[in-house]
Amino acid sequence: MKFLGKLIFWLIIALLLVILAFYFLLQTRWGARHISQWLSDNTTYQVAFDAMDHRFSSPSHILLKNVTFGRDGKPATLVAKTVDIGLSTRQITDPLHVDTILLQDGTLNLSPSNAPLPFAADRLQLSNMALNSPETGWELSAQRVSGGVMPWTPEAGNVLGKKAHIQMSAGSLSLNGIPATNTLIEGDINGDEVTLTTVGADMARGSLTGNARRNGDGSWVVDNLRLNDIRLQSDRSLLDFLAPLTTVPSLQIGRLDITDATLQGPDWALTDLDLNLRNLTLSQGGWQSTDGKISMNASEFIYGSLHLLDPIMNAELSLQGIALRQFTSRWEGGMVRSSGNWYRDGNALVLDDAVFAGLEYTLPENWKTLWMTPLPTWLQNITLKKFGASRNLVIDIDPAFPWQITALDGYGANLRLAKNGQWGVWSGGATLNGAAATFNRIDVRRPSMTLNADAANVNVTELSAFTEKGILEATATVSQQPQRHTSVTLNGRGVPLNILQQWGWPPLSIDGDGNIQLTASGSVQAQAPLKPTVNGQLHAVNMNKQEVTQQMQAGVIQ
Repeated sequence: MKFLGKLIFWLIIALLLVILAFYFLLQTRWGARHISQWLSDNTTYQVAFDAMDHRFSSPSHILLKNVTFGRDGKPATLVAKTVDIGLSTRQITDPLHVDTILLQDGTLNLSPSNAPLPFAADRLQLSNMALNSPETGWELSAQRVSGGVMPWTPEAGNVLGKKAHIQMSAGSLSLNGIPATNTLIEGDINGDEVTLTTVGADMARGSLTGNARRNGDGSWVVDNLRLNDIRLQSDRSLLDFLAPLTTVPSLQIGRLDITDATLQGPDWALTDLDLNLRNLTLSQGGWQSTDGKISMNASEFIYGSLHLLDPIMNAELSLQGIALRQFTSRWEGGMVRSSGNWYRDGNALVLDDAVFAGLEYTLPENWKTLWMTPLPTWLQNITLKKFGASRNLVIDIDPAFPWQITALDGYGANLRLAKNGQWGVWSGGATLNGAAATFNRIDVRRPSMTLNADAANVNVTELSAFTEKGILEATATVSQQPQRHTSVTLNGRGVPLNILQQWGWPPLSIDGDGNIQLTASGSVQAQAPLKPTVNGQLHAVNMNKQEVTQQMQAGVIQ
């Protein structure tokens, strides 16, 4: 019996010596290499580390050095200089669920294809790590990341787990191509819902702060977002720049504040932008709001050929549409001011007033094409209840028929300028006059025109101008039908008889100054030539009582 007791004692001593030897052996490079090889051969993971360190001063911690971990045939999920694993009594019942895991000085790839990972922790801590998110659609790359996930229970398709509290900071970060520095994120994961209680970052030489929530259906709710002093340059067009807002099922904005921002891209720019937006939801390419507001001002706005200086806009958003309380801007050397409403029903813009003053505006080279191009679906009808023009200069540089009007003034009421997506003068009345004008190198003074339109015709009831020596007066009617049948009656008294030659009428057989009477009709269509449709008669008498009468049929003098 005494011998048996001694034998058991020595066996225990031997076992302890073996365990002690194995303990020290594990902390050598040889032991680390063999353990790594055994794990790689007997699991679906590739594991490698240079050494394992354990100290009796911290008996519940195991330190692994120069660790590489990943699934077979996949890029490494983790590369870290050190991995500190904190153990607890929980390992007795759940060996792979530890107290803490601290990752230091390495890279962690948050790829869904790498999950599920075989272990979990009450707390995952990161220190000076890099994060990447391949295959997630977020294009996330972050450096110098520190923070934690509590608890950390990774699952298939969800590296961070389905229920956790997150608190992380990053020295630098790029999300979907947008760089940021000094980033701070704090929030919670609850199933498919993600709540970000605090988001902060320095980006584009400015700062971003706010909070948001992503719902289970992928929609986002931004309660508050503030951007200060942003200076952002993009290589994308304005529509492509804003496209990410339409990629989510729904984006609900509680409050968005932008202060002193400068945004620039190819063919567009916003300088010194201040914007306040409240209660707006973007969804399926459209928007909704029950009690929204938008206030905006900037030093400069450029979009293609449109260049606005000091634009100011205030509007209210509702289920019915947009109430434009104020819009003012300097444009083309002058000023534009307007107010009105855009109605969702009918996609109609109704401006209560529109004022154009002091413009020096050159029409785009393709303005005739733009005039015939259908409007977008959200803008099918445009009505000016009242408009005024003062001291404007309008120029058309079309080499076939250049013209300009100086000091153009005017007023009008109830002008419908677009119907069913097509530009035109569909109803209402207007009076325009200028100090001087030039039409295809013919100078005139005090040009004036009065028109009114209804469903059948556009009637020019008064059209007049002084020439160098006489006066021209005319009336005209343009049909609203697609053929655009047009009739003109023109009288000239004491005018050069060759004045109509510059405007397309064939030369006369007499010259000098005199009187002319012209009646003509034709079809003014965008996709068809005018000349073959013109029929008319011109009678002219010069100061020497010489007379000539010309008959035109199908654009040819008979």
